[in-house]
Amino acid sequence: MKFAISVTMERFNPQEDMRDVAAHALELVKMADQGGFELALTAEHHTIEFTISPNPFTILTHWANHTSRIRLGTATVVAPYWQPIRLAGEAALMDILSDGRLELGIARGAYQYEFDRMAGGIPQQQGVAHVKEIIPTIKRLWEGDYAHDGEIWSFPAATSVPKPLQRPHPPIWVAARDPGTFDWAIKNGCDIMATPLSRPPEEVTILGEKFDTALANNPGVPRPRFLMLRRTCVYDDPDGWRAPVDASIRYGRHFENLFKNIGRVVNGFPEAVEYDQVANKSEYQAESIRQNMIFGTSDEAVEKLKIYEEAGVDMFCYGASFGLPKREALRSLELFIERVMPRFSSSSRKIAARA
Repeated sequence: MKFAISVTMERFNPQEDMRDVAAHALELVKMADQGGFELALTAEHHTIEFTISPNPFTILTHWANHTSRIRLGTATVVAPYWQPIRLAGEAALMDILSDGRLELGIARGAYQYEFDRMAGGIPQQQGVAHVKEIIPTIKRLWEGDYAHDGEIWSFPAATSVPKPLQRPHPPIWVAARDPGTFDWAIKNGCDIMATPLSRPPEEVTILGEKFDTALANNPGVPRPRFLMLRRTCVYDDPDGWRAPVDASIRYGRHFENLFKNIGRVVNGFPEAVEYDQVANKSEYQAESIRQNMIFGTSDEAVEKLKIYEEAGVDMFCYGASFGLPKREALRSLELFIERVMPRFSSSSRKIAARA
């Protein structure tokens, strides 16, 4: 497998200096660049302090100025928040400024709290229609003049200014979990990124089977790349699990607030919900988190990652941002680079047989 890393700026109290937060995120990305990661990803979110990224292209351009080889991507821009001409132009400009390193990930969005503020309050589930309209539209805008009259957007003839450096365009990823999205992405030449969330390892296999089914239903279509993200922490001592597990539990209480729309957000900080409000609270028990996430010594991490390889994942995404203290975050990434990644550099993959 190849490896990506997902890094977002995050803070959980207003006393944290944003300059320090930004510097820590950049330090992780620079380590990943030097350590051989293929891709660094950052998200788009608005009015939420625990994922700070009002424009991911600004962050990626900043990272591009401090890295040399790692590719840089969005995971993801939220389609309902964008007008196609603007998205095409901003993405193309970032591709130029990064010397052709952009990978554009697009999704429908996850938080109704944001949709109420950024997308006119439409139901979050309707975001998939925006994804399916905006992707072919920006491709046409990257080609040249194009007039669009769609279900969501309409505009007279226009083109993307500038055009992307990569031709015909930067790789496009679609975030997917349901079979219909897998199928649509493959039909439309998009790579696929997925996450098993906090669910048990069996969810990795289930997502892999959805990917395989979509491939089988589209014979003759080139096989896209398949990325899967999971929170990751590697530690020296087998008893070092407490810090990442505690951080993941704290993070999860804020995440469930937004993902299930069951709590308040005060001055940008989502309140941590009580788990008696969460239907899947078993996934946030300490032992479940310890087993489900890529938490462990280097040997334990390697064994867990073999499940992803068996599921057909050809790019594992190291989820670095979940409130882990800075020291532990840096040591984890160092161990992952030194002791985990080399174990997969020459491993025999079953992907070729699946293609």
